[in-house]
Amino acid sequence: RLCITGTEFPPLTEGTLRLYSMRFCPYAQRTRLVLAHKNIQHETVNVHLKPEKPDWFLERNPLGLVPVLEKDGKIVYESTICNEYLDTVYPENKLLPSDHYQRALDDMLLAKFDKTVSGFFKFMMSRGKDEETYKACLQSLKTFEEAIQQRGQFFGGKDVGMLDFNMWPFFERFVISKVLLNKEFINNDLFPGLQAWTERMMEVPAVKACYFPPDTHVMYMLTHSTGVPDYDLGLYWTWFSKPYILVKILKVVSFSRQMFSWLMGGK
Repeated sequence: RLCITGTEFPPLTEGTLRLYSMRFCPYAQRTRLVLAHKNIQHETVNVHLKPEKPDWFLERNPLGLVPVLEKDGKIVYESTICNEYLDTVYPENKLLPSDHYQRALDDMLLAKFDKTVSGFFKFMMSRGKDEETYKACLQSLKTFEEAIQQRGQFFGGKDVGMLDFNMWPFFERFVISKVLLNKEFINNDLFPGLQAWTERMMEVPAVKACYFPPDTHVMYMLTHSTGVPDYDLGLYWTWFSKPYILVKILKVVSFSRQMFSWLMGGK
């Protein structure tokens, strides 16, 4: 269900874990991956984030961001905090390292990765013109190439771990730069270890369950660039209201013009 301003609060069920999410948010995807990997029973409420957030959602997270977890009056938000909470409360299929120093190393590596992610989105916003940022991102990715070469099949070692799931949503989106700007972030020549890791991650059941293909990410990003993100992208034909479908078609026509302008470097 997709909730916007004015949507009534969906009643809670006692004893049921609820995830407030948005289908295309990489941070919410982090928590969806953990929920899927641990096979945690839950319900999902998708929230319209820009700009029509329901008041009841802001009461749960004043920051207005997803993911948010709620169960029996307990509320947790921020993706890495949500994931650590889930790994503690639901200890089956443990994801966090038991060694505290290893956990600190993972946290530091993730902090470095967050800067790489910021660079990626900055480069995309420049429409591929910020070559300096692109080169800086490639340079920073060498840190993760070295790390995966040392750690094994996954950043968690021989098995997938929390760091893998916290990083994966952005690797899933790096391909956008190749499709739109013909600029690769991950390729076998520069990053053979990361390329192999990407292929292994694609075989992880939780990743398969939460995955969107490149064309879907590209289409969503293009709708986002118009200022009217299509949170229902890919779900059009699950709706049976013909006027609703017509509105969707008109939106596609509208943003396709802006897409052409975006690709050509216009305003």
